[in-house]
Amino acid sequence: MNTRILGLAAFAACLAVPAVAAVALSDAAGSYTISPSGSSIRFTIGKAGGGGFDGAFGRFKGTIRIDNGDVGRSKVDLTIYPESVGTGQGRIDAFLRSDAVFDAANNPEIQFRSTSVTRTGDTTALVTGRLTARGRTFPEKFTAELGGLRGGTIKFHVTGKVLRSRYGMDVGTPLYSNVVDFDMTLTGRRG
Repeated sequence: MNTRILGLAAFAACLAVPAVAAVALSDAAGSYTISPSGSSIRFTIGKAGGGGFDGAFGRFKGTIRIDNGDVGRSKVDLTIYPESVGTGQGRIDAFLRSDAVFDAANNPEIQFRSTSVTRTGDTTALVTGRLTARGRTFPEKFTAELGGLRGGTIKFHVTGKVLRSRYGMDVGTPLYSNVVDFDMTLTGRRG
């Protein structure tokens, strides 16, 4: 059960981070604040016939609390600010921020709140929670892998797929995929 808690911390929901070494739960237990330094939230949306586009969110915040005794009491909270979306293409960025997609002016936050975790391996877990975007909330699942713990800093690699149509962001389908692939690196600092 203690190892399951490590997996929950992993979401505190995107580049691959290999598992460096096994971490004792007693060493990982505690509260962490997600640090923008060493963290990234990246996504990809495919396009029919190949291509598509990649992007990232520049602003986000969150916390991870790993409970040493009960995985059910561990928590992950993540807030993403959609006005910070960036693809490297100004026209696409403006479109994504508009009311056609994120409607960032009226919906300034995307939130994920964990509800459960299931251990899937020594350093991995399936994290389930409630994702809220554009005023709509649905359950979502993400796979988390512990990347390491050193000097009060914990790192996770988190991946998952979200259907954008659930949140009223399905403009451009079927030319552009309805599936958004997330790939996150989340670094938390104890305290």
